[in-house]
Amino acid sequence: MPLLFPFAEYWWFYAAFTGFVLLLLVLDLGVFHRQAHVVSFRESLAWSVVWVATALAFNYGFYLYAAGTFGAEAGRQIGLEFLTGYIVEKSLAVDNIFVFVLVFAYFSIPTRYQHRVLFYGIIGALVFRAIFIAIGSALMQYHAIVLLFGAFLLLTGLNMLWAPERKIEPDKNPLVRLFRRVLPVTPHLHGQRFLLKLEGRWHATPLLVALLVLEMSDIIFAIDSVPAIFAISREPLVVFTSNVFAILGLRAMYFMLAGAVERFHLLKFGLALILIFVGLKMVWLNNLFDGKFPITWSLGIIGALLFGSIVASWAWPARPGRRVAASTEDEAA
Repeated sequence: MPLLFPFAEYWWFYAAFTGFVLLLLVLDLGVFHRQAHVVSFRESLAWSVVWVATALAFNYGFYLYAAGTFGAEAGRQIGLEFLTGYIVEKSLAVDNIFVFVLVFAYFSIPTRYQHRVLFYGIIGALVFRAIFIAIGSALMQYHAIVLLFGAFLLLTGLNMLWAPERKIEPDKNPLVRLFRRVLPVTPHLHGQRFLLKLEGRWHATPLLVALLVLEMSDIIFAIDSVPAIFAISREPLVVFTSNVFAILGLRAMYFMLAGAVERFHLLKFGLALILIFVGLKMVWLNNLFDGKFPITWSLGIIGALLFGSIVASWAWPARPGRRVAASTEDEAA
């Protein structure tokens, strides 16, 4: 089936959307978060609402455009694919938050500097997602690759079900060790700076090393999440835009949930089942429905798995002692 939004015809849409995202990022860091400060729960909640509302407004506009251009049925399909892809990426992004908390605690990054690290981490994530999506859109034209991605998601989901709790040990990471050999790292922070010159030589601060670890972790997450959204939609434009909006709201979601991540100890099982479902969709379920599993069913199943794991986490709290280390307070600066 040909794409509704081929890049050759809709390059202007990609360009305009990218410009819009860059404008949002400039306003974010250059206007609203110029000064390093502790992001309160109220502020993070307000920003989360803003990002979600922006994504939903775009979704509605996308639906209207698709419906007006290709017909009501196509518009409904595109709108639901964007919404489902956004929810999948948003739910998988929650797992990133667990890693963020551990990384910031490991490097003793004060709360007031975490937004700056995450901001640049988000920029890197957007670049790598764009690259992965471009590669994925080319590979997904081959049925064998679709089956391979589906099998990969199945195995990833099964592994997540049984994997032990995550440990963060950046000093054992080969890339981090190589980075330390190339560029000396200061033992202490120097405000919100990533680099500084000491005795005529450039040094990295722990902020830059933490940023490097976050970027590597996001690349690993992208290997799962990008194929998962391609299981929802074959339209690269839908995959790209839904990914971007989910990532843009990740920082606000982190500050809103970071203090309560231990309460969602069963969420990883819901995420694992979502990956297993989308893997089955790619390798089996689509074929049962003439190449396209109903998007409304996908949205319902994914929503039920996500909501069920959250409710189960509240109904059966984690045992005392199984808590994720809290981020270091500002006094550690």
